[in-house]
Amino acid sequence: MNTEVSIAGITFKNPVMTASGTFGSGMEYGEFIDLSALGGVVTKGVSATPWEGNPTPRVCETPSGMLNAIGLQNPGAELFIKRDLPFLRQYDTRVIVNVCGHTEEEYVDAIELLNDTSADMFEINISCPNVKEGGIAFGTNAKSVESITKRLKAVSKKPVIMKLSPNVTDIAEMARAAESGGADAVSLINTLMGMKIDIEKRKPFLANRTGGLSGPAIRPVAVNMVYRTAKAVKIPVIGMGGITSGEDALEFLMAGATCVCVGTANFREPYSTIRTVVGIEKYMRNHEIEDIHELIGCVD
Repeated sequence: MNTEVSIAGITFKNPVMTASGTFGSGMEYGEFIDLSALGGVVTKGVSATPWEGNPTPRVCETPSGMLNAIGLQNPGAELFIKRDLPFLRQYDTRVIVNVCGHTEEEYVDAIELLNDTSADMFEINISCPNVKEGGIAFGTNAKSVESITKRLKAVSKKPVIMKLSPNVTDIAEMARAAESGGADAVSLINTLMGMKIDIEKRKPFLANRTGGLSGPAIRPVAVNMVYRTAKAVKIPVIGMGGITSGEDALEFLMAGATCVCVGTANFREPYSTIRTVVGIEKYMRNHEIEDIHELIGCVD
């Protein structure tokens, strides 16, 4: 039974990875699961310099999900290279570094710091606010998506995955823009914008007022966007959004995703990623599927 998949010439032992921002750099989860059992680990966002993130409260539960407004808090690329990357390299798994920035120059600076490390690929979070464009996120404007993709591909020594925002009119247009800019793959979806109001205090629950909605509540939206994107581009698609099991992951694979990422489920059950791997393998055995590629994109 073959579960191997490939993106930009890099082979993954299976299609299951972690979603950025939900797994740190694997240190905490390494106490519970064998990271070598995963196809890959996608790290928390890494910027060139440390970011403090947003004020608290910045996380709250919602029906079948959660809102977060962490603000991509992280200790910066230098500490990541010194501490986190050596930890991850103890395991037989692919390492994809999620890269964030406020401006194109900040993304470039981060990539240049990470270029000569042992990371396998970069995932570019283009849902960060673009300060130079008045706070408009890079990922909500097709021309900006193409422009920053082209700029980062020119400086990157590793394959580049562009992580797309779902808070747009046409996700396929953004994916095509990333492909036109030279992206090796796209990943989606990032969180949907949402708000929770504290009715006793009569004000938003989150200090940032709004946050990103994730968890099972968004899965049907995510499956639809992955399906539409896979039909629109020729580069690989990495799907995510509310995956909690092998059955959930299979929806994304059948919709056209080459790989999937497990995110919010990690907070509730650290074993979620392994359970997803096991669930896919069980389905393949039960349905006498010899190669995972028989399932990828099988839904017309």
